[in-house]
Amino acid sequence: MNRAAAFLRGLGLDLPADPHLPEVAVAGGLTIAALAVGWWLGRHFDARAKALWHRAFGVHAGGIGERAGAVIRHGSAALLLAIIGASWPWPPLARLPIGIALAGATAWLTIVVLRGLGIARWIARGVGWVLFIALVAQALGGLGELRETLESVGFDIGRRRISLLSGVTILLTLVALYAAARLGNRLLGNAIESTKGFDATQKLLGRKIAQIVVVVIVFFVGIDLIGVDLTALAVFTGAFGLAIGFGFQKTFGNLISGIILLMDRSIKPGDVIAVGDSFGWVNKIGIRAVSVITRDGKEHLIPNEILMTTEVENWSYSDRNVRVHIDVGVGYDCDLKLAQDLMMRAAVESSRVLEKPPPTVRLIAFGENAVKHEIRVWISDPEDGVGNVRSDVLNRIWVLFREHKVSMPYPQRDIHIRSLPEPPADDTIVAPTQHSQGS
Repeated sequence: MNRAAAFLRGLGLDLPADPHLPEVAVAGGLTIAALAVGWWLGRHFDARAKALWHRAFGVHAGGIGERAGAVIRHGSAALLLAIIGASWPWPPLARLPIGIALAGATAWLTIVVLRGLGIARWIARGVGWVLFIALVAQALGGLGELRETLESVGFDIGRRRISLLSGVTILLTLVALYAAARLGNRLLGNAIESTKGFDATQKLLGRKIAQIVVVVIVFFVGIDLIGVDLTALAVFTGAFGLAIGFGFQKTFGNLISGIILLMDRSIKPGDVIAVGDSFGWVNKIGIRAVSVITRDGKEHLIPNEILMTTEVENWSYSDRNVRVHIDVGVGYDCDLKLAQDLMMRAAVESSRVLEKPPPTVRLIAFGENAVKHEIRVWISDPEDGVGNVRSDVLNRIWVLFREHKVSMPYPQRDIHIRSLPEPPADDTIVAPTQHSQGS
């Protein structure tokens, strides 16, 4: 017992002559009970908490929702241990098990939450260890000495002290602000997504604006917490801001263009557009560019500013119905009425061709080798492609023409010989020699 007391005094605990063993035993029992209650709550309410979290946050429930049981387990244990520690004036030795258990539960809770928000594993564990050491030092009564030791390691720059303590504080503040921004974006994103009065484009615009607002708020809160004096940096920040303005002119132009595209709803996710040689459906509208996925599976990132300043074909701007033109030629010697009826039948029987508006067959020209027709059909799913519709209709036409003996045109040319040149006068024609063979 004397060795343990000496060791604890070396850690900063000033133990009295009477170690208060009954209170130490009570504190240890309450600590074990709090950990057991936390474990039971986490196991018993894990499934319910996951279902409630997913129902409340939908697609934004990932991460923390999958770790709901661990959050309940460590969070409830930390809360109970904090209540136990504050409810009685425990002697130093009795505070030791409570403080260590509280530090461990708080550290694990922090790691679980940070991992659920997408923070890297090594960062989450680093923050957890820092909190664990700080809380254990507080339980042992040596937190002040620990702060003084960290503050002593550093150097002065003008009036400002750069120490190990300030570095750890800044890093913890940045991690906390980043986690708060991620959580705020998820909460606002779910609130906007669950709003029934907005369509998909307005919800996307609301999420983008909410993300910008959260980042701005977190930036100014971080500046205030870290203690940076912006008035002292007014000249520097003005020159730096001017340089950033010129350097990121295109970036800010694309940002504003993206917001305008979402506001006027000229281009929306799911639209089928053609920009230059790029044709496909809009996957998402980002801060810098619009993602367009082609039928080949290639994803083109087109800057927002290009969509604002160049001509864009939007096949589904006001109506998703798109008309497809299919050219067909038949021979001059066939029954045109029968051929046109067969073309109409092939168009009607195609699965993607709409009944309303109905398909039509038009005779458009008498060509050199064929009577040219154009089949006009309507589809409502241009994102699935138009080439496969043409192929399906033409394949049906081929089968029907073969069945009903409708001739397909072949290229042909009529050659008219007006005159032949006279042969030379000295040319002789040698008759072939006949050979007879007798038996």
